[in-house]
Amino acid sequence: MNENRKNQRFELRLPFEIIRSGHRFSLVQGQTVNMSSSGVLFELSQPLPVGEIIEYMITLPTGQNPDEDVRLRCMGKVVRSHQNFAAATMERYEFVRTSPVSSDVSARTASAS
Repeated sequence: MNENRKNQRFELRLPFEIIRSGHRFSLVQGQTVNMSSSGVLFELSQPLPVGEIIEYMITLPTGQNPDEDVRLRCMGKVVRSHQNFAAATMERYEFVRTSPVSSDVSARTASAS
């Protein structure tokens, strides 16, 4: 079966957490299965309602000290959910790095096209 997708998907197993679901703060953790520039497929311990607006963080390891990992803070909407998998859009995102030395947080914001 040949899929014609708008954006190329990359098989990436990265830790993530949902920090807001709708208007509620939440803490749901899991792992990404694959990602594209417009969305992500998650494996998680509980189902998410389709249509729910979520804020989530994906950790991008630097390969050095875990305190220096880069986090991708994203906003999106759940578009599919089945058992312990959910797919969400990546409508807005920003890269966030926390420096262990100065405790400053630097961020760069972008929008997915």
